[in-house]
Amino acid sequence: MATDTLTSKPGAQGGATGGLRRLLLDNGALTALIVLVIAMSALSGDFLTADNLLNVGVQAAVTAILAFGVTFVIVSAGIDLSVGSVAALSATVLAWSATEAGIPVALAVLLAVATGIVCGLVNGFLVSYGKLPPFIATLAMLSVARGLSLVISQGSPIAFPDSVSHLGDTLSGWLPVPVLVMVVMGLLTAFVLGRTYIGRSMYAIGGNEEAARLSGLRVKKQKLAIYAFSGLFAAAAGIVLASRLASAQPQAAQGYELDAIAAVVIGGASLAGGTGKASGTLIGALILAVLRNGLNLLSVSAFWQQVVIGVVIALAVLFDTVRRKAGATTPAAGASSGGNSGNKARQALTYVIAAVVAVAVVGATSLLHSGSSGADKPRIGLSLSTLNNPFFVQIRDGAEEEAKKLGVDLTVTDAQNDASQQANQLQNFTSGSLSAVVVNPVDSDAAGPSVRGANQAGIPVIAVDRGVNKADTSALVASDNVEGGALGAKALAEKLGGKGTIVILQGQAGTSASRERGAGFAEGLKAYPGIKVVAKQPADFDRTKGLDVMTNLLQAHPGIDGVFAENDEMALGAIKALGSKAGTSVQVVGFDGTPDGLKAVRAGTLYASVAQQPSELGRIAVRNALRAAEDEKVEKMVKVPVKVVTKENVAGFEG
Repeated sequence: MATDTLTSKPGAQGGATGGLRRLLLDNGALTALIVLVIAMSALSGDFLTADNLLNVGVQAAVTAILAFGVTFVIVSAGIDLSVGSVAALSATVLAWSATEAGIPVALAVLLAVATGIVCGLVNGFLVSYGKLPPFIATLAMLSVARGLSLVISQGSPIAFPDSVSHLGDTLSGWLPVPVLVMVVMGLLTAFVLGRTYIGRSMYAIGGNEEAARLSGLRVKKQKLAIYAFSGLFAAAAGIVLASRLASAQPQAAQGYELDAIAAVVIGGASLAGGTGKASGTLIGALILAVLRNGLNLLSVSAFWQQVVIGVVIALAVLFDTVRRKAGATTPAAGASSGGNSGNKARQALTYVIAAVVAVAVVGATSLLHSGSSGADKPRIGLSLSTLNNPFFVQIRDGAEEEAKKLGVDLTVTDAQNDASQQANQLQNFTSGSLSAVVVNPVDSDAAGPSVRGANQAGIPVIAVDRGVNKADTSALVASDNVEGGALGAKALAEKLGGKGTIVILQGQAGTSASRERGAGFAEGLKAYPGIKVVAKQPADFDRTKGLDVMTNLLQAHPGIDGVFAENDEMALGAIKALGSKAGTSVQVVGFDGTPDGLKAVRAGTLYASVAQQPSELGRIAVRNALRAAEDEKVEKMVKVPVKVVTKENVAGFEG
């Protein structure tokens, strides 16, 4: 049976040089983490602070908890792609049960945990008894769990019970509860892997499943338990994540399954099975968290951050491969307990030496920053909900233009429509000694806890395009999405002469922009009873999805007269699907006034766009952030006018 303990090959090397070589070779992930911490400490004076290090722990917590569950699966030579969706589903079940259904909170928590376990059992059943490859079985569960989360929540975030939201708080004002939960789950993982029958079975199945079966292990039942463990840990991660955001987000934790798998592999586990340990997984999760935190503090471009993280993951795994070939082997099954004791003692000594080295070098590098003023010019952070949309790109461009004009150092981050990732970015801004923060929330409720953290640190926050709930913002710079939706309804209805059939392309489920624009459109349409909405479908603010969804809707409703899309990107996709009908027999109205949208208005294929002047939003937000940082008076509500742009007035409009 393969185990997770690695020993160095015997050889002639000895003394200090051989010991250092073994330290580096046998602990590749730990070495990488130490190097990263030293590098970030040397490059950023804001990295090595108590608050920021706690932030790193909080930001690693959800990934680590998910990864601990995935460790069980990978050790047994399986894979689980569903953990992110199961986490979101479990949190949604808890929030819905405790609020909408009126179930006692304690019972709702148990129901959420049971949801995770059931999802894991279904995965295990499909793999063990259905003979599906783990990749396919868990990929199916990824889709099912995410869909159920959206069905239960109706695509909108659900407020989390206050009694459970304390899991996102701190103990004694300094120790974050998510970090404590991460440590407890890590210890549980280590205990299961190292001290229990099922843990030994995981290594046996991963090392050689057929040999494990012939030796008497009931492999099918063991796999049920293994995937159930993964579901349990996913549920715990979902509850912790939703507690941090004070709401259950149906779209939360998208892509987290890949981070969890990366953390396990970086930590030294093999995708072929048979090796892996809790401490390695924790180190892998910390590496990812340190990378993201440090790159934010260093003002690295949001696009380059993804490149850097991918390269570091590849290098870490490559280093581990070289390590195994150069200086480490996996001991044979049945290694003596004395040998295991020696290995554990050597491993403990390794961690002590690593800690001493890290503290010494980091302490020395911190002296590089002790005398720097760091106040040459004001520093402002801008967290955008996404940069995968021309509207928000224009906000960024306007903000950068104004920052350059005012002599402001502007750091821009991309939350990629992930409320939890944005929470991490806002926490990094708070730790980075910024003069002010500008936030374009993914979700108004989810941004609240992180903005409250900035409030406590005395950092003024400006909200742009969308407000922040249950937190203080110095100003909200926005156009009215509800008013814009109503204007869009009026423009389309009047163009159709007050009668006809239309379809609506909705934005990403759960986002405030989609809810508000849709609500405004519905309200505005009440004045035109002759207009009938025959279909509504989400296309996620994406042009390609707008094309696909519109193509599908035309099969069922070929005779429609109009289309309302909640942004220009989806409208442009709809125009492509409509072909020659666009602007002739079918009128299309978009939202945002992006350059491509205005070009389509000029061409006559897009009848109108409700334009928000996004560049102006960015400029005004930075201007007000600087005023707030300098304790000047700032208006609480700064309205940027919206207007309906058609072919008649597009020539004089500046987006």
